[in-house]
Amino acid sequence: MTGRERILAVLGAQTPDRSSLMPITMMFAAARAGLNYGRYAWDFRILVECQLRAAEDYGFDHVSAITETREAPDCGAPIRSFDNQPYALDEERSLLLDKAKLAAIAMPDPCSAAHMADRLAALAGLKRRVGGDLIVEGWVEGPCGAAADLRGINRLMLDFHDDPAFVADLFEFVLALAISFGRAQVDAGADVIGVGDPAASLVGPRLYGQFVWPYQQRLVDALHEAGAKVRLHICGNTRRILAQMGSLGCEIVDIDSMVPLAEARAAMGPDQVLLGGIDPVRVIQDGAPADVAAAVETCLRDAGPRYIVGGGCEIPAATPHANMLAMARAAGRAV
Repeated sequence: MTGRERILAVLGAQTPDRSSLMPITMMFAAARAGLNYGRYAWDFRILVECQLRAAEDYGFDHVSAITETREAPDCGAPIRSFDNQPYALDEERSLLLDKAKLAAIAMPDPCSAAHMADRLAALAGLKRRVGGDLIVEGWVEGPCGAAADLRGINRLMLDFHDDPAFVADLFEFVLALAISFGRAQVDAGADVIGVGDPAASLVGPRLYGQFVWPYQQRLVDALHEAGAKVRLHICGNTRRILAQMGSLGCEIVDIDSMVPLAEARAAMGPDQVLLGGIDPVRVIQDGAPADVAAAVETCLRDAGPRYIVGGGCEIPAATPHANMLAMARAAGRAV
C-alpha cells in the first residue's frame, strides 16, 4: 500500500497492511534538514523540501503544510518573528484590542494574501512531488483559536461572559475566512484539512457547546462539501468535551497526551478514527527508543484498529533520530 492508500483504508474501516503514521512535524522537519524554523515558516519552498525529507526518512504516510496561523497576519494582526522558533501573536497589540474594529477588517483573499498564498503554494508543491503516494494535508485555524489570535486569548475568555454578541460576530468572521481558506487549500491539492483549535480546550463543556461547537460543525460541514477529509486538533485536556468533539463527524480526531486514549475511545465510540495520544516531550523527545515503542503499542491496544500513530501534539525539534525511528518501526514499518 502507498501511504495515501493506508490512511484512506483506516478512514474507510478497512484493514491496512500496517499501522498508519501521521505525526505533526514542523520545527522537527526543519531541524532534521538543518534549517532554521523561521525560514521554514515563511518560505513554501523550504517547507516542501523539509516535509518530503521527513516523510522519506521515517516513512510517514502524509506531508503537511501546517505552521502557525496564516489567517491572523493576513488580517493585519501584529506578530513577532524569530529566527528559530514559531512566530507569535503580539497580544498587547492585538488587532481587535478595540472590539469596534471588527467591522472594519477586510476579508483577505487566500489566493493573494501573502501568508495564506504561501501555504497554497506549499500544498501545490507537495502535491506535485508526492502525486497519489502520500496524503497531502492543509490546515486552517478553528473558530476559537482564530478568534483568540485576533482578539487576544485572555480578552476572548472574558468576552464569552461579558459580550456574547461580539463573540458571535467574531466567530462568524473567522468562520467565513476558514471556509474560504480551506476551499482554496483543497483546490491547491489538499486531501485532508486539519482544523487546529487549541483554545477550545480552555472553555468548559457548556461554553464549548454553546459557542464553539456550532461553528466547528459548520466549518467541518463546509470542508466536507469542498471534498476534504477533516482532522480535528484541539491541544490540551479535552476530557470534558470528548463526546462533543466526536459528534462533529471529523474523519480524524487528535488526542493530546493528557487524555487517556481508552477514555477517548469510550466517549467517541468504535468508529471514530483517533490519532496521537503519546506525550511528545516526556516520551518522544526525552524517552528512550524503547519507551517510544512501548507507547505506540499501548496506543494501538487502547484505541483499537481505527487509530493512526502520532504524538499528542507537535513532535519537538530536539527529538532524537533514534526515537523517531522507533516510532516508525513500532508502527509496523521497515525503515
